[in-house]
Amino acid sequence: MIVNEKTHVSSAILVVEDEPLLLMIVSETLRDAGYAVWEAGDAESALGIIKAEPDIDLLISDVKMPGLSGYQLVDASLSLRPDLKIMLMTGYAQDPIPKKIVQAGIQVLYKPFDFDKLPDFAHEILERE
Repeated sequence: MIVNEKTHVSSAILVVEDEPLLLMIVSETLRDAGYAVWEAGDAESALGIIKAEPDIDLLISDVKMPGLSGYQLVDASLSLRPDLKIMLMTGYAQDPIPKKIVQAGIQVLYKPFDFDKLPDFAHEILERE
């Protein structure tokens, strides 16, 4: 696993995005910042990775995807790993965020966002207790 220079600890992130180009950009941005990154193109694949890889520290997922949505992925992921930290991405700022997501304190990034700031957002979430 790669050591992140900012935290001086190993951090692994699972990125879930159904748009291949965006998945590549987000993943590469995080890798360049020193994070170990797993990728999934849908929620079902992401759940398989979460089950198989106990070292995942942070889940970053798109909200709107074919099959299970990002919100459904959050529910399923937290049932498997209640300690998993989560960040969601959405291009639909007009859609209301479900109350349980807000109450859980899950960070939501609205697309488009500055990719250069993504590692800082990830670091902030990983540092939360």
